This record gives sequence, structure tokens and C-alpha cells, in this order.
Amino acid sequence: MLRLFFIGLGGAIGALLRYWASGAAQGIFHDNFPGGTLTVNLLGSLVIGFLWGTFESVVVSQNIRIFLFIGMLGSFTTLSTFSLESFHLLRNGEYVFCAINIMLSFIASICLVFAGYLASQYLFNLVRR
Repeated sequence: MLRLFFIGLGGAIGALLRYWASGAAQGIFHDNFPGGTLTVNLLGSLVIGFLWGTFESVVVSQNIRIFLFIGMLGSFTTLSTFSLESFHLLRNGEYVFCAINIMLSFIASICLVFAGYLASQYLFNLVRR
């Protein structure tokens, strides 16, 4: 039961952060391009990579992992919104924007998971010295 609490609490926080970050980022992008979703997916990828790398070096309780990974980051980044927005781009004939959105979301997200992981390892190596 405690795990459900941590998932729910993390989910609520992640959803609020997503709403704020997505809205802030969307104001920077062209109206036809889903920059808010792209931004939270990329930022979420960086954070999840960093946390994963951190938790390989630091012992963290299962409840904290559930809170962060399933709850908070699970509601912060959402592939379903990405898919729906890509569908709308295709349906509206915005083929170039759709292709850019798909390529950046997947390729950059994977690269940022790796970057987050490397950043955590670098920082922990500095601390260990």
C-alpha cells in the first residue's frame, strides 16, 4: 500500500511539473510543432539517465526509486501525448514537422539518457577522489 502512495505522490508532482514545463517550452516553439512535449521528453530522458547512473553508485530505497521512476518521471514524460501530436501533424499534412518531431524525440532522448548517465558517473568519480 505504501508503494501506491509513493507512485501516486510522484505522479501528481510529475504531472504538475509536466504541465508547467510543457507550457513554458511551447511558448518558444512554432504553434504547429509540439515543442512542449518534445522538451519534457528530452528533459525527462536526461534526468532518468542521470538518476539511473546515480543509483548505480548510491543505495536508494525501492520506495524512492518507485516514487521517482514510475511516479514522477512516468507522469512527466509521456509517449502517448507524443504519439497523438505526431498523428495530428500527419493528419494536418505537416510531414516535415512530424519527421523532425519523431527523429528528435527518439534519437535525442536516447543520447540524453546516455549523457545523463555519463554526467552522474563523472560527478561520482569527482566525489570519490
